[in-house]
Amino acid sequence: MAARTSRSSAKDRPSYRCTECGWTTVKWLGRCPECQAWGTVEEYGAPAVRTTAPGRVSSAALPIGQVDGRQATARSTGVDELDRVLGGGLVPGAVVLIAGEPGVGKSTLLLDVAAKAASEEHRTLYVTGEESASQVRMRADRIGAIDDHLYLAAETDLAAVLGHLDSVKPSLLILDSVQTVASPEIDGAPGGMAQVREVAGALIRASKERGMATLLVGHVTKDGAIAGPRLLEHLVDVVLSFEGDRHARLRLVRGVKNRYGATDEVGCFELHDEGITGLADPSGLFLTRRDEPVPGTCLTVTLEGRRPLVAEVQALTVDSQIPSPRRTTSGLETSRVSMMLAVLEQRGRISALGKRDIYSATVGGVKLSEPAADLAVALALASAASDTPLPKNLVAIGEVGLAGEVRRVTGVQRRLAEAARLGFTHALVPGDPGKVPAGMHVVEVADIGEALRVLPKRVPRENRRRAGSDDRAGESPVQAGGGPL
Repeated sequence: MAARTSRSSAKDRPSYRCTECGWTTVKWLGRCPECQAWGTVEEYGAPAVRTTAPGRVSSAALPIGQVDGRQATARSTGVDELDRVLGGGLVPGAVVLIAGEPGVGKSTLLLDVAAKAASEEHRTLYVTGEESASQVRMRADRIGAIDDHLYLAAETDLAAVLGHLDSVKPSLLILDSVQTVASPEIDGAPGGMAQVREVAGALIRASKERGMATLLVGHVTKDGAIAGPRLLEHLVDVVLSFEGDRHARLRLVRGVKNRYGATDEVGCFELHDEGITGLADPSGLFLTRRDEPVPGTCLTVTLEGRRPLVAEVQALTVDSQIPSPRRTTSGLETSRVSMMLAVLEQRGRISALGKRDIYSATVGGVKLSEPAADLAVALALASAASDTPLPKNLVAIGEVGLAGEVRRVTGVQRRLAEAARLGFTHALVPGDPGKVPAGMHVVEVADIGEALRVLPKRVPRENRRRAGSDDRAGESPVQAGGGPL
């Protein structure tokens, strides 16, 4: 009897589960040890032990070679840059989650997709839970997203959304956003853990049963992560991240998860007053066209996914008026810029950097986080410190180590091909770059000292405009400087 009582009490003991990752425990914790999230462990009843008897199958299992793969053929959205990220377009029955910060342009992009994907054979249903139908119509007029086969509804009730699916029978459903829709059968406010799970689960089931593609808009937290339970990202087929600085025109759609294609593709868009348009060749946004080179600027080629983009790094050094010099960055990682400053001072023998205010930035709002931009950052800083411009039509590619060595990076041939396509004729790269594009002069550098030799010896400012001047008075802070490239 005592053993039976202990077994019964253990069965009825409450359990605790993390609402983010689903980790379970027998006692409450303030922080989930699995996903490291705070305040997500909640109590729930101990599940009863049940057994499921075999039931009738919906369709017989077939050898994989006999399964018809034509049902999973992707259909274009009408937006080439979005098709690139999706892997060719939208697959019938696929559920796509698009997340991004408020005001970045998610609703504008999806309204454009809704109009371009609508046709007589494929209707589109756009459900908004954050705006009224008249507000969405005003935006559609502004960006030219009007189509007779695009249906619009403003709903926040899950049952009403499912009712619209029965009446419209769309091939594409767009819900903006999943956090605003709630089910009356589930307790909790809209946007809560239980509500988001129920709404997403119901729409996923409806998409699979009807063969309807679904685009869900998701909110993000202050840290930039997708709001709601982490289970939501596991349930959907594709997760896209919509990125961009609201003060810049560039917007990037990056694949985080994709069951139908690669996750290393990036779509580039330009946001303007008339809407949002795809950029097949976005490198022009990241460059400043000049007749003559300017000190403190260097060009590099970064890889966004598999797409090479030419970007410009700018640096400026001025005498500091305070005991602790300023270090300001925009579009670059502060830690990597600090590393390049240390390498230049110790390995490149550049003096006086520690006593000057240093500002570094990128052009066009692009963010350079990959190590391949190290060499361009170092050369821009050295050029600004010596007040001497780098040679025109030069790009620099390579990772710089703390010992001053220039390391190899991935995709050098693709980067050089993109630079050659845009008219650049000279490049600094690590050793063994592979096949070099025709007409491009490539210099292999082993360390930062060899790279700094592209800087001309400093000419005094008052003598720079004198044709043929040989005056080299004034000592350059770049002690390792040599002749031009």
